[in-house]
Amino acid sequence: MDMGTTTKALRMLDFFSLTGPEIGLSQMTRLTGYNKATALRLLTELVEYGLVEQDSDTKQYRLGSAVLRLAHLRESSFPTRTVARPFMKDCVEQSGECCHLALLDGFHLNTIAVEDSSAHSTRVVIDAAVRLPLHATASGLAVTAFGSPALREWVQTERLEQFTSSTIVDPAKLEPVLERVRTTGLAESPDGFEIEVHGIAAPLFDAKGLAIGSIAIATPSSRMNEELRQRIYAILLNASANISRAWGGSFPASFRQYIQT
Repeated sequence: MDMGTTTKALRMLDFFSLTGPEIGLSQMTRLTGYNKATALRLLTELVEYGLVEQDSDTKQYRLGSAVLRLAHLRESSFPTRTVARPFMKDCVEQSGECCHLALLDGFHLNTIAVEDSSAHSTRVVIDAAVRLPLHATASGLAVTAFGSPALREWVQTERLEQFTSSTIVDPAKLEPVLERVRTTGLAESPDGFEIEVHGIAAPLFDAKGLAIGSIAIATPSSRMNEELRQRIYAILLNASANISRAWGGSFPASFRQYIQT
């Protein structure tokens, strides 16, 4: 089914990143697959609403100030990052590794907060502008395993993207992985989204007991060992319980067994 005009325009926002904060018209045309006239028309509409702005000298486009206004409104009405920050800092202090928080957005996750660690010279750097896929990241697997049936149906029926040689794209192989997440309360993705990145994540729940986000710790794969893994397990389960409670979340029976009261 063809995307509507609004969806086509908003899809353009996904191509801006920390490594590519500015994009020219020709590059946007290549990235989206739209023809030049369509790309220009959609970018012009985004500029009109402040979601994108154009540099008067270079003619390149970047995210506009309306994005900041909307983010502020969202955080003011539902202070997810503010509430989670202290627990994220604890995760970093206890693990010595990078911690990041993500919220569900359709069939992807948006990284909304990152806490870096200075404990090691070699560490994972999280690009918060990159949307996290459900099937290839620990965060995505954690949310899918404890989320709505629609999420599990999506990963079973969609053509899943192969990011690395370790990415699981076969639904038949993915289901045992999700079952293991439901059994342990935690998800792992060694090199599934990026080479040399080992992610471990726990789900975060809403008032209905459905996973709507994740708290994750990412470490270089070469540093992962069983002692560190078990320490991260305990850290994340504790953080999941604290953040979910602070958000007014409710734990489903399948997860409650992992929460220390």
